[in-house]
Amino acid sequence: MDKYTGKRLDGRYEIHELVGAGGMALVYRAYDTLNQRIVAIKILKDEYLHNAEFIRRFKNESKAISLLSHPNIVKVYDVSFGDQIQYIVEEFIDGVTLKQYLDQQSGVDWHKALYFTTEILRALQHAHERGIVHRDIKPQNIMVLPNGHIKVTDFGIARFARSETRTMTDKAIGSVHYIAPEQARGDPTDEKADIYSVGVMLYEMTTGQLPFEAENAVSVAIMHLQTDPCPPRQINPDLPMGLQEITLKAMQKDPLQRYQSAAEMLRDLEAFREDPSIRFHYQYYSGEHSTKYVDSDTTSDLEPQNDYSDDYVYTENGEAKPQSGNKVKTRSKAPLIATAIAAAFLAVALILALTGVLNSQKKVVLENFVGKTLAAVEADNPNNFQFSINYVTDGTKNAGVITTQSPSAGTKVAVGSKIMLTVVKSDDSAIVPEVKNQTKSAAEQTLRESGLLSSFQEQSSDTVETGNAISTNPPAGTSVEKGKTIVVYISTGPGALNVPNVTGQTLSQATAVLKNAGFKVTTVAQDDTSNPANSVISTSPAAGTSAKKGDTITIFYSSGKNEKQISVVVPLPANTSHSISLVYYLDGQREGDTTVNPASNNTWTGQFKGSSGVKELLVQLDGQNYVKYKLDFNTGNWVRTWMGSYKDSQVSSAQSSSNPVSSQPKPPATSSAPETSSSSSSSIPSSSMPNEGQ
Repeated sequence: MDKYTGKRLDGRYEIHELVGAGGMALVYRAYDTLNQRIVAIKILKDEYLHNAEFIRRFKNESKAISLLSHPNIVKVYDVSFGDQIQYIVEEFIDGVTLKQYLDQQSGVDWHKALYFTTEILRALQHAHERGIVHRDIKPQNIMVLPNGHIKVTDFGIARFARSETRTMTDKAIGSVHYIAPEQARGDPTDEKADIYSVGVMLYEMTTGQLPFEAENAVSVAIMHLQTDPCPPRQINPDLPMGLQEITLKAMQKDPLQRYQSAAEMLRDLEAFREDPSIRFHYQYYSGEHSTKYVDSDTTSDLEPQNDYSDDYVYTENGEAKPQSGNKVKTRSKAPLIATAIAAAFLAVALILALTGVLNSQKKVVLENFVGKTLAAVEADNPNNFQFSINYVTDGTKNAGVITTQSPSAGTKVAVGSKIMLTVVKSDDSAIVPEVKNQTKSAAEQTLRESGLLSSFQEQSSDTVETGNAISTNPPAGTSVEKGKTIVVYISTGPGALNVPNVTGQTLSQATAVLKNAGFKVTTVAQDDTSNPANSVISTSPAAGTSAKKGDTITIFYSSGKNEKQISVVVPLPANTSHSISLVYYLDGQREGDTTVNPASNNTWTGQFKGSSGVKELLVQLDGQNYVKYKLDFNTGNWVRTWMGSYKDSQVSSAQSSSNPVSSQPKPPATSSAPETSSSSSSSIPSSSMPNEGQ
């Protein structure tokens, strides 16, 4: 047993087990007794406690992530930088690295590559907009969670865009296979270096190999500078041209020729997702003249070294194996990685299966849908009913209104039951006809007679004869606008099925499409700020991937619980003409920090997001508890509950040098009752304060 397992740090964190070891830190699974949750704790190795460069990088990681709050970025809960121990407390990620995932899956198809790249770019967009450049984007620093989502980790060599630029000669370089040419040259870097690294990862995912490989790190770096990558379609002919163009634009050797932001690349990916046949007609500029003299001091930084590269090695007994530099024997990791991946996805499948069993046994009283609109009923469907629609013409009622239902209101039915609804159709609408078992030409004619266009996708089927229609999307019986293009799935005979694309459809529509295609369905609700309630966000497996008939497809749909943003205006102390350190906490967890100067602006405005619940905001000035607020995310309002005073450290140190005030911030001891001020300013009772967030 190592020196930390079984111990308690700072009277709060119970160390359970060692789960990984990186180049400079040990990672433990621990229990936070204050907040009652499992956390991951990175502890700087003893041999680096007095190494200024490693300490800088270790602190830099916590500082970078503490400024970020995004579902695709790992969260930092707490930090401690003492003389004997330095550690970072992060959320515990139950998953595997993208590197492990790719190795286990022997690469991924372009649909999954598109999905992973989109989530990575969303995380980077959030970081870049806050002035933080990661500079070490690679599959080893991307965690894949059991639900299929990803989190970006290890901001150890991240740079703040407004701080002094660090180049390769500062040993702040990322992994050589993924670094941008300007990093290899030692030039200043910005967010476009991360874009290049994302392009390399997209290349690797879609082709199954890296764009540049050589005998040593220096040779790989020179290839980034001088060598044009082989076009991905020459390796993978099935790759759509549009995705190749996106990949190569991200990998332009000249930063000015790349995407200028993560948002710009996301726009192209979204356009491609909607139309995989799209072409962008980007020109790839050769790197023949893009090089610059690279001296021996610069290239020496590319040699393998024991730097901040936490490619953690895991063992079955929880003990980390010793490493030499960053080299790890794949043979020792492979069985455990395979077990971890299988266990993670089996666990999720088991939870979903149990949830489905429990839901199917639960009975509810069926409400009255008659008189409501179909759109309203589908948007508010907490019991996941499967609606079967019969459209009728009724000149006395508005289009979309429900006229009858079966079973009738008041009947006890199981959650997820099929409900028959009769709905008034619009004069400008058409009902998708049933074309199952019709030939391709017959199905096209049937749709044309209903005022609809058609497109065709092939799909295997064990029951429908080759060349005949299996189903449509939207399904038969759906009311659509005349002239809409209906996708008809044509049988290719028995074999693997392609998962239909149901993103953006309602939950009931998507369920019908997937079941008609031969799949079983489970559903998972997700809080989402941009999609309507009960609209499909994604599926697992992803659309376009192969799956067997009868496989379970998980639909991730929006719960409709939109986040609210609360802006809190904090008055700053008067008669203070110098800069002050401001740190703010939500429910005792540090959210961020900044520097303010009351002489130039007498207020500071904080922006906070949440979907529900009430949280306490504490603001500290130069380590002193200054003011507290209650933030109500249910209503979007806030109220000040306590006000202290600011004791100017510069003035007090001059007046009482025998009792100096520490300049180190002190995290709040509790987030419950308002504290009383030790200064001349007394507490302001919350009952006396108006609701300032109105």
